[in-house]
Amino acid sequence: MKLTFYGGAGAVSGANYMLESSETKILVDCGLHQGSHFAERQNFEPFLYDPKDIKAVVITHAHVDHIGLLPKLWKDGFRGKIYSTPPTKDFGELLLLDSEHLLKNEAKRENKSPLYTVKDIDEVMKIWEGVPYHQQFKIGDFKITLFNAGHILGSSIIKIEVEEAPTPPEGSGSRPSTQGRSVGNKTILFSGDLGNYPAPIIQDTEMLQSADYVVMESTYGDRIHENEDKRQELLEDTLEDTVRARGTLMIPAFAMERTQDLLFHLNNLIEKGRVPRVPVFIDSPLAIHLTSVYEKYPTYFDEQSLAQVYSGDDIFNFPGLRTTLTVEQSKEINNIPPPKVIIAGSGMSNGGRILHHEQRYLSDPKSTILFIGYQGRGTLGRRILDGASSVKIFGEEVPVR
Repeated sequence: MKLTFYGGAGAVSGANYMLESSETKILVDCGLHQGSHFAERQNFEPFLYDPKDIKAVVITHAHVDHIGLLPKLWKDGFRGKIYSTPPTKDFGELLLLDSEHLLKNEAKRENKSPLYTVKDIDEVMKIWEGVPYHQQFKIGDFKITLFNAGHILGSSIIKIEVEEAPTPPEGSGSRPSTQGRSVGNKTILFSGDLGNYPAPIIQDTEMLQSADYVVMESTYGDRIHENEDKRQELLEDTLEDTVRARGTLMIPAFAMERTQDLLFHLNNLIEKGRVPRVPVFIDSPLAIHLTSVYEKYPTYFDEQSLAQVYSGDDIFNFPGLRTTLTVEQSKEINNIPPPKVIIAGSGMSNGGRILHHEQRYLSDPKSTILFIGYQGRGTLGRRILDGASSVKIFGEEVPVR
């Protein structure tokens, strides 16, 4: 076997690993390189391998830094198969379509050709197959099994086994023989991203006991995160304080995972009467569509969440929740007097509908902005989090109070 890293090593995005035997070349993930731009310069360069030689791609999970170059791979000649869990496939289509829209706008601004089109995404979806956890499948020389990574719904640790080719006995020439070194299996694991353990809603990370090699994500390997109870307490306190002040609670949230976790916590707090009932808006079409994928796969939930679902509790819905798919519905949020909660993308305030709400409410001392995810350097979210006294939004200088 030979393993080559084409991304995702020494960086936190662009995961792309090639595993090859004497007969078969496969990829694990094919992600977008991200940084100050949605797509960095290296995304527009040719792949450092021939996509036509790749027999299959196996996907750990649906985040764009792990799937975002699949349509480009197709466009450049790949005609194999793509494998992941069924939820990852469904999420993947929504996230690739959203990514295509952002990439097209970015390419137009910078006078470049788009990386790929909606048609390329349609072709990718035709060759993408959903495989459940623990169901082994074969790609050429490789036997592959997916296990639960506990990161987001449907995320996988990928176990790949290959039978080693025998070496010839000494002095026998180059012809292989089973009389030489004994034949055995080698196992390599690709962890994919590993979320905070245990995560809400989804089942826990599966602990695999042995492997010859492990390729492991380590972005937050030096961090200790607060536990889930502490997180819910902070949300409860912040919501109560903002409601008491009769302000607006703005939450910039990533459409995938963070929004669903937030809805789950708010559902628990509101239905148990721990916080006042106020209007809560999900102002993100992508988050709304992604949440519907969660609702499609309750068997991937942990025992507590599944028990709530079977008891008749819609864990992503509660009194006062409103979804705003259209621009007109989003604008109508302004007509609802505080107190209210607005959850909108993007998660780092570097685009999306959250900017309109921040422009309106950041100057209001009664209102609160609550960050629930990482804020990258250079983003508007990071500047606010670092204590900027004012920020520029749509060309207007907005005081941060």
